[in-house]
Amino acid sequence: MTQEERRDKLLDLLRAATGPLTGSHLSGVLGVTRQIIVGDVAVLRARGEQIVATPQGYLLYKPQVKAVHRSTVAVRHGTDNETIADELNLIVDLGATVLDVTVEHPLYGELTAKLQVSSRAEVAQFVHKMQELQAEPLSVLTDGYHLHTIEAPTNEVMGAVRDALRQAGYLAE
Repeated sequence: MTQEERRDKLLDLLRAATGPLTGSHLSGVLGVTRQIIVGDVAVLRARGEQIVATPQGYLLYKPQVKAVHRSTVAVRHGTDNETIADELNLIVDLGATVLDVTVEHPLYGELTAKLQVSSRAEVAQFVHKMQELQAEPLSVLTDGYHLHTIEAPTNEVMGAVRDALRQAGYLAE
């Protein structure tokens, strides 16, 4: 299989996927190393393909057909895994998706990481991966302050998310 055939197959796999595909999974299916997949993704992105890397794996961005309501919320809380899981679960339990997390770095400006979590299972996977890698959340750089971009199916759900974060003491107002 040539590079171009492999990249076409990679795109086909991402198009057909119903969820994120890990680099390890893709490398196994395509019979190459994970590093080759990382390089292929970089080339495809440079060509304009909207491939998103999340903690759960790679996704091909598919524009939403249904109307969604997107908002950014400012939150602050501790940086321990239990608190992070609680905050994210409050959001996903109400039917919203946490698209990303952003912090303001004094040197680099805004740093944003894709999250794409919309269920308790994805929150648990994210927290487990943080523990496994002994990684710290971006909010350690900002004393717990951070932003989330959230998508919800309705304005009412978005309001409920804000209310839940406020009630938990996480909403920075």
